[in-house]
Amino acid sequence: MAETKEVQRPLSPHLQIYRPQLTSITSILTRITGNALIVAALLIVWWLLAASTSGAYFAVADAVMTSWFGDLVLTLSLWAVWYHYLAGLRHFYWDAGKGLDMETAEKLGWACIIGSVVLTVITLLLV
Repeated sequence: MAETKEVQRPLSPHLQIYRPQLTSITSILTRITGNALIVAALLIVWWLLAASTSGAYFAVADAVMTSWFGDLVLTLSLWAVWYHYLAGLRHFYWDAGKGLDMETAEKLGWACIIGSVVLTVITLLLV
């Protein structure tokens, strides 16, 4: 029988030593905002269903939606909508085969982050 020899291979980089790049952070953030928007949509649907059920139940749902927690969730949801929208535009640009070099990809990542914050503030000021 042939002898098996254990090969010493280097370990993969772990999260403790790996420095995430902006493109990976924005990719993860796109997924997080997409899932968070589903949760926010369920909260809004709950509020609308409560409005159609009874006055007492609507009072409870409305108290949650108009509390500091509801304001925080809706404001973050507004930011998530803008971020998700801008990230989608960035992906359309990438799908066209443009902006795939690292310098442009990082600029587009910063544009998504900063642009979403600016558009959220503008929307809040207009509403």
